Amino acid sequence: MSTPPPIPATQERFYQRGVTRFYFLTTMTGKAPTRPELVAGTELTDFISDIEGWQLANTPIETPDMGSEFTSSIPGEDKAENSSLTIYEDKASEALEERLKKDTVGWLVILRKGDIPARKTMDVFAVRVGSRGTAYTVATEPAKFKVSFSITAPPELDQAVPAAV
Repeated sequence: MSTPPPIPATQERFYQRGVTRFYFLTTMTGKAPTRPELVAGTELTDFISDIEGWQLANTPIETPDMGSEFTSSIPGEDKAENSSLTIYEDKASEALEERLKKDTVGWLVILRKGDIPARKTMDVFAVRVGSRGTAYTVATEPAKFKVSFSITAPPELDQAVPAAV
């Protein structure tokens, strides 16, 4: 096992909007996309109005014993729940709705710190579209639809962003 890099004394903090990138891919050959696979996917970044989920959580298992009043625990199952994207509707096109139809299988790829090749800041989620529904409203806001995803395999977190071609 390699030694982790030292933690810097200072941080360069950033605002995710305008930096983080989102892609939906329907073709991928390995556990993370190549640059041609990423480019062939659909970049969703500029169409997203809200994001929910996309986090791996662990459900601990309690392990009480008669020798202590304290109830300890051990790591249990990993799960990613309630992951969705809310997307602005396009009055002139149904392309995004077609790409994100119910039961569509693919990968949601998130470049957390932007498209910086070789940085290990790419998360890859194998997904299946569970539902897509219009968010009807009388409020003064843009038309949107919400896409709910089932995550079908353990996510590949902290992958290297592919090199530019």
